[in-house]
Amino acid sequence: MNSSSVSDVESSPQWMNKGDNAWQLTATTMVGMQSVPGLVILYGSIVKRKWAVNSAFMALYAFAMVLLCWVLWAHHMSFGSKLIPLVGKPGFALSEGFLLNRSRFGKVPMADYVYYEFVFAAITVILLAGSLLGRMNFYAWMLFVPLWLTLSYTVGAFSVWGNGFLEEYIIDYAGGYVIHLSSGVAGFTAAYWVGPRLSSDRQHFPPNNIIHMLGGAGFLWLGWTGFNGGSPFAANLIASLAILNTHICAATSLLVWVSMDMVVYKKSSVIGAVQGMMTGLVCITPGAGIVDPWAAALMGVLSGSIPWYTMMVLHKKSAFFQSVDDTLGVFHTHAVAGVLGGLLSGVLARANLLEMMYGTNVLYSISGGGIGGPLKQTGYQLIGAVFITAWNAAITSLICIFISRIVDLRMNEEDLEIGDDAAHGEEVYALWGDGQRTPTSLRRWQMPQTIPSICQRHQ
Repeated sequence: MNSSSVSDVESSPQWMNKGDNAWQLTATTMVGMQSVPGLVILYGSIVKRKWAVNSAFMALYAFAMVLLCWVLWAHHMSFGSKLIPLVGKPGFALSEGFLLNRSRFGKVPMADYVYYEFVFAAITVILLAGSLLGRMNFYAWMLFVPLWLTLSYTVGAFSVWGNGFLEEYIIDYAGGYVIHLSSGVAGFTAAYWVGPRLSSDRQHFPPNNIIHMLGGAGFLWLGWTGFNGGSPFAANLIASLAILNTHICAATSLLVWVSMDMVVYKKSSVIGAVQGMMTGLVCITPGAGIVDPWAAALMGVLSGSIPWYTMMVLHKKSAFFQSVDDTLGVFHTHAVAGVLGGLLSGVLARANLLEMMYGTNVLYSISGGGIGGPLKQTGYQLIGAVFITAWNAAITSLICIFISRIVDLRMNEEDLEIGDDAAHGEEVYALWGDGQRTPTSLRRWQMPQTIPSICQRHQ
């Protein structure tokens, strides 16, 4: 045996499947690109021009901070040995001995598992930020990210996925509850504590670049291939089905949302299309690999209509919703669509697909067959939704109250008038003479006063 063969044996143990490993790394990268650059571009372009830099930076900062917290303590809190039924023991996920061993799922290294679950955690925090754009103090956001990840996300992940008290009862294939319901409820709760945008911003908040917004949305849509396709931790039949179902549901939901806009408002909205795409992607997530394609299409019809109604009709009529300034409507696109997908998964999941995904010892009641199985499972799904909602609302409130004792949650009124330039000394477009410069401009690219102008040099 030559040296290259020996090296290959050492780097590829018998338990590892190279095809699964390659797919898992690819899927994880696709999920990461949903956040960076996907949501960075989407947030930077869907907001008013003066908030583009701050909105994009909130996403970029969260991605970096979550990674460090994840490998230092949060991964083990989410998927490690049990501390209490709600959370695992904190610990480092950095040692070679840990990362190069076989993961708890699939024939891939633990490093794949840590990396994959990190990008899930990161996008959850970034989605939450969509409720807070246009007024949250960036320094408060810097504190909020590690605290919320540690105290809220890890509990949801461990309870549903990581050997917690709900794992044997809840169907959440890729995060309808752990990611989307959590981000929607936490974002709405944090928006209450941070307070609203300026009234002028709340009443008139046009996107500064719709084409870029569509580019960011495209990263989200195609990146969802890894989001749902990577959850089996294998390049298998369930992964293939999950990917097809994901895109069927998203496309159906988008078309239904646009149709609703055209019927009611007589115009097709590009922003509405993005919202419909998003609700479809969220709705299919808890059941992507365990329902039939016809069920994915049905979920698309419901995710394009029910969240549309809660956002476009109920939100405008409800004093409760009007009292909270949820900038991008994250509650509707993620919390409502996430619960909808979770409940529908309890009804529509197929027993044979559940067995292929989770094994023969799965305890989901739906595997028992008959009409009683889906009804009982839907009850479990509802209990899971109530727990995730209550935990996130309570813990997010406590975090916001704690941070408010250290730094203001909301930028001051003068800085809110200015936006990015006040927060970071930078603006999204470095254009001169556009009529929107402010007297308090802090631009770093301003020409130094000591350099004489061309006219002065020729006098």
